[in-house]
Amino acid sequence: MKIKLIDIAHGRSGDKGDAANIGIIAYDDKGYEIIKKYLTAERVKRHFEGICFGKVERYELPNLRALNFILHNTLGGGGTVSLKHDAQGKTLAAALLRMELDF
Repeated sequence: MKIKLIDIAHGRSGDKGDAANIGIIAYDDKGYEIIKKYLTAERVKRHFEGICFGKVERYELPNLRALNFILHNTLGGGGTVSLKHDAQGKTLAAALLRMELDF
């Protein structure tokens, strides 16, 4: 079965220097169980291949039904020095929400 992440969650993203921060928040407990099981750091890293050149860390926030991902070496040095169009990573949550999960 396939489901788009956007159908079960919403997200926010931003920057921490050269690292992008993406929070994915499930709409309900069932959605949280799906993202907790299937939305791994490795899948996020593959999804952002060619953009994320460092490691991806995942943090679980069960009380918020959320996962937080830190994508290191992603923003070309950060907002004040990067030549990227989205040097603060504001669009990365929207890009991740287009991911399809197979389960």
